[in-house]
Amino acid sequence: MRVLAAMSGGVDSAVAAALAVEAGHEVVGVHMALSRSRDQFRTGSRGCCSIEDASDARRAADILGIPYYVWDLSETFEETVVADFLAEYQAGRTPNPCVRCNERVKFEALLDKATALGFDAVATGHYARVVERPGPDGTTRRELHRSPNAEKDQSYVLAVMGPDRLERAIFPLGDFTSKEEVRAQAARRGLAVSSKPDSYDICFVADGDTRGFLRDRLGSRPGEIVDTEGAVVGEHDGAYAYTVGQRRGLALGRPAADGRPRYVLDVRTDSNTVVVGPAELLTVNRIAGEKATWLVETASLADPTDVAVQIRAHGAPVPACVRASDDGAGLQVELTGPRLRGVAAGQSVVVYRGTQVLGQATVSRAWRDRAAAPGAVSAPGGVSGSGA
Repeated sequence: MRVLAAMSGGVDSAVAAALAVEAGHEVVGVHMALSRSRDQFRTGSRGCCSIEDASDARRAADILGIPYYVWDLSETFEETVVADFLAEYQAGRTPNPCVRCNERVKFEALLDKATALGFDAVATGHYARVVERPGPDGTTRRELHRSPNAEKDQSYVLAVMGPDRLERAIFPLGDFTSKEEVRAQAARRGLAVSSKPDSYDICFVADGDTRGFLRDRLGSRPGEIVDTEGAVVGEHDGAYAYTVGQRRGLALGRPAADGRPRYVLDVRTDSNTVVVGPAELLTVNRIAGEKATWLVETASLADPTDVAVQIRAHGAPVPACVRASDDGAGLQVELTGPRLRGVAAGQSVVVYRGTQVLGQATVSRAWRDRAAAPGAVSAPGGVSGSGA
């Protein structure tokens, strides 16, 4: 096959490209330039778009002996990932830019361009597995599964890609059980990135200050922080900078009567108000999702089905009963095991059966039945309209 290897400049994508070459594919390496200005790149290895990464990717391609190109996808990245990030926070929601990047850049813009150029598939360094099973009429059905490396598993952020793009994706690191094993593979092949630190944080927030980035882009919008009774307990410079479940950085002027810490319960953009209260009001046992993407036939989820759901990239999956809407555009989740705390509108809720990804949706609301037990699993990040 002709395979386009997405090379970020890190060790994972370099080893993925190497394995694609050794599997006998005709491989071309591509680095995605996602910033319109070099000054927007962070230095070092905090994010996946540092200024050094393109050079690291080029050196890896040279060692592998494959052609290498840099594709400018900065306009697409700005108009989809960054714009969505700002719009979601402005609406009082909590987006996951890595999910949006995988959806709109890596497995839409990049994959579609690769297909138009005659490539059969795109290989990436994601930690996830594709399992092929016999389908009807002698066809083969592809399933997305968790990586055996639980610490690095990225199936959560890949759930949004959909079945058509899954058909054209290759994840060569799917069976690796540890990052150390990947680094050893890189070192054995003489790839200098074998010891490069992992990337983390939001790549387009150069200094890691998300609140500052939002303030620079959205401006100062002073407002009130109130408790559940409506009493003013503090002030803020922009409700968009807060997320349900947040405790740090509230700077409340009035302590709670019982002396207990308070958390963000709701972000009301219509009144530019942040609501705070005790931790137990963050606990939810029901979640509604919209803009669903399914990797299985939704008919299998037309009735309430026992599965597991996950609402953070590296969060713990919890038992749940899930039903897809009649048109497949949304879902309803009722937790059947531990409750979740701090679920935020805008987050992705991903549905699993064992290790298999069934689909995902964007959280639109989370709430707690009055009779729900108080036990909860912590899930930093939050939900507008929690209804707790």
